[in-house]
Amino acid sequence: MEQLKFTLPDFTNGDKFPIEYTGRGKDLSPEIIIENLSEKAKTLAVTLEDISHPIKNFTHWVIWNIPASGKIIKAIPTGKCVSDIGATQGVAYGMHRYAGPKPPHGKTHTYRITVYSLDCLIDLSANKRKKHFLKKTESHILQKGCREYSFE
Repeated sequence: MEQLKFTLPDFTNGDKFPIEYTGRGKDLSPEIIIENLSEKAKTLAVTLEDISHPIKNFTHWVIWNIPASGKIIKAIPTGKCVSDIGATQGVAYGMHRYAGPKPPHGKTHTYRITVYSLDCLIDLSANKRKKHFLKKTESHILQKGCREYSFE
């Protein structure tokens, strides 16, 4: 599998989450710029996990069926179906939305953002979780890329 390369242009402070993208700020999903998207890609998907959480890889966000392009927009709205872009947000953190980092005060947690390029639309209910998404897409992932950031 080819590595997908991406950047988060507003993350200019190294490996730390800017406050705007956290549960202590505006809780906005970040803009993501894809650098080497496969020509075969039909859709994109994103997961955000807290890899420091006592529950292994605690999911803060899972979204799929984003139309394949070089950019994922900032501030994706709440809801199962994101009609503006035709995407589906699964259940993460008990909700159908981006839920940014918000570790206990005084604790630093590490968060992993993973972006996937897929060869098809994924037929999966919005009431499913990351594990269901991963199972459904295992033979459809063309590229995958990860970046880690911390927040206190």
